[in-house]
Amino acid sequence: MEFRRLGRTDIDVSVICLGTMTWGQQNTQDEAFEQLDYATSNEVNFIDTAEMYPVPAMEETFTRTETIIGNWLEKRGRRDDLVIATKIVGPADRFSYVRNGPRLTRAQINEAIDGSLSRLKTDYVDLYQLHWPDRNSNFFGKLGYVHDADEEFTPIEETLEALDGLVKAGKVRHIGLSNENPWGLMKFLELAEKNGWPRVVSVQNPYSLLTRHYEVGMAECSIRENAGLLAYSPLGGGALSGKYLGGARPAGTRVAKWPEYFTRYQTENGIKSTEAYVKLAKDNGLDPCQMALAYVNSRPFLTANIIGATSMEHLKTNIGSAKITLSEDVLSEIEAIHQKWPYPCP
Repeated sequence: MEFRRLGRTDIDVSVICLGTMTWGQQNTQDEAFEQLDYATSNEVNFIDTAEMYPVPAMEETFTRTETIIGNWLEKRGRRDDLVIATKIVGPADRFSYVRNGPRLTRAQINEAIDGSLSRLKTDYVDLYQLHWPDRNSNFFGKLGYVHDADEEFTPIEETLEALDGLVKAGKVRHIGLSNENPWGLMKFLELAEKNGWPRVVSVQNPYSLLTRHYEVGMAECSIRENAGLLAYSPLGGGALSGKYLGGARPAGTRVAKWPEYFTRYQTENGIKSTEAYVKLAKDNGLDPCQMALAYVNSRPFLTANIIGATSMEHLKTNIGSAKITLSEDVLSEIEAIHQKWPYPCP
């Protein structure tokens, strides 16, 4: 397993990070334990979760994934060997059941971290991330930005000062952003430098063969500022496996169970490019999932690739991608497909 430095910290994380958003909904606690046991026995030391997991988020399942991880940590007793990351929910009308409407205020941040620590059964998290900005911005598939001069949002200063308090209290070691853009990242870094507050060490954004817009502005920020990408949905919600091609909807998959939630990777050009990527992998004797993940692993702005799986077979395949090095010919063919269907799934 390859390990990479997390920002400007002294922490090395496995290039494969174990994602957990299916636990408590598509996966039982016993299945989650099996995944955790296998991943950690294969040198994965990085686990990512969130208070809103599992996905799709629902009031009756909210926080269930953190609870499962906490139960495993209590049973296995391996806390100091691992890097645990979680996230606080950003504002959204449909999450009114979260603290009567989640915001990234000082009071809510303090309440949220205490809840996460209790569920995770730990005194601290290594990485605490803002799941999405408090302000309006172009995230969750929006490429364009529409400004609202009358918008009211929690000042970044208040959010960052609150996070500083968590670091000083020993509840959080480092902080990260998620679903962020260049302005947001650079503003957090500017305020941290100015006020002596904690520095952002990572950005968790979508990145895959189908979703490469991180390269346009964020990649340079990640490299120059040592705030690397934690890539989520590196298989495009499973689309890059090819299992949804031809209109297939295998039983038990998220697209079959919740079709209204998972349309992002089912665009016309997304399907065409997926067909091309799957064919390229098979023509070169590669597993389509491993080719897609190996491409993400190879990016110079990447810190870790957040994989997820609902079966042990898929988990083993995904973790195995860390051993795959793509040839220059395959990389060139990937770029040719990208040029033909650029950014098909924002």
